[in-house]
Amino acid sequence: MTCIGNSGELHQEVADAITKDDLVVSAVLSGNRNFEGRVHPQTRANYLASPPLVVAYALAGRCDIDFETEPLGKDSEGKDVFLKEIWPSRTDVDEVVSQVVTKEMFTEIYSNIEKGSEDWQGLEVEKSLNYTWKEESTYIHQPSFFKGLSRDPAPVKDIVNAQCLLNFGDSVTTDHISPAGKISANSPAAVYLKSRGIAPKDFNTYGARRGNDLVMARGTFANIRIKNKMLNGIEGPLTIHVPTNEKMAIYDAAEKYMNAGIQSIILAGKEYGSGSSRDWAAKGPFLQGTKAVIVESFERIHRSNLIGMGILPMEYKDGQNADSLGLTGFEKFSLNLNQGDLKVNQDMVVTVDNGVTFTCRIRLDTEPEVAYFKNGGILQYVLRNLAKN
Repeated sequence: MTCIGNSGELHQEVADAITKDDLVVSAVLSGNRNFEGRVHPQTRANYLASPPLVVAYALAGRCDIDFETEPLGKDSEGKDVFLKEIWPSRTDVDEVVSQVVTKEMFTEIYSNIEKGSEDWQGLEVEKSLNYTWKEESTYIHQPSFFKGLSRDPAPVKDIVNAQCLLNFGDSVTTDHISPAGKISANSPAAVYLKSRGIAPKDFNTYGARRGNDLVMARGTFANIRIKNKMLNGIEGPLTIHVPTNEKMAIYDAAEKYMNAGIQSIILAGKEYGSGSSRDWAAKGPFLQGTKAVIVESFERIHRSNLIGMGILPMEYKDGQNADSLGLTGFEKFSLNLNQGDLKVNQDMVVTVDNGVTFTCRIRLDTEPEVAYFKNGGILQYVLRNLAKN
């Protein structure tokens, strides 16, 4: 019943074999998602099943077994044993549940739930209305979302000669955008943690470090199964820094663009942002400097989350996409945003430096969403309104 990649390490000889021969290996889990790498970054094919079936597949040792016709193994006498022979009856299950799931168990746990463990009780907490940020912490860090915030929003800036950070196909999930699983040993997040004196065994997961924006920005688009069309079939969290034509980690390219004052956008296909409604899938691209995402279609909640972080969601007109327009991601993109004088779902023309122009629909679906975007995001909108009141 593992979740978000917390299944632990594979045996080294297994991991080496997968890498050496580029194997597609599978896993079965009783969880809530089956994205690539969700169980472990090196398991590409992941299947959801009930807990007893997970045990059955483990006994079989493979995922291509036909339980109806193939035995799980042999008994002490060498006879074939089939799943139907050991599958518990409803009565068997009810009997065990009645013995181990008791009223007393819940009463005991919930009577002490606010007390916490000895470790929790031993925490020293400064009595203050404000949280005391500790710069040395690699788990909790004060994010930059409100840095330089003015009482009134500045005019929305046009997108001018923006570079494409990533050019995706269809079905990019929030787990691709902001993975929650283990931090890979050579990733930008790992480099950062090493620089802070953290040993690889203590890297933990992105999910555990979601309170640190410096880690999460580096973990954005860090899924090892991500497919960026700018890399001509190469799989992994890499892109091309267009001005230098260098292949590098996505975070490193984003940082180069930001340091040079260059805006960036993302191109994608259908169902962008599908999967769990992970807020870091919008916060991460914001921290990487993404100004707009142009796609064929969005997952509903992710579109809303992008607006909440001041990133403009845009959709191609029906029948169009990056491929049909001849876009590779190596172009520069410009968009006149009229200083934020925007209308709900209005059409706007995107100009490309190769002479191509195309019309997109801005997916600001309501007047409040227009207001959020003009404020740079929902956080800024709320804070300004609190200040005014």
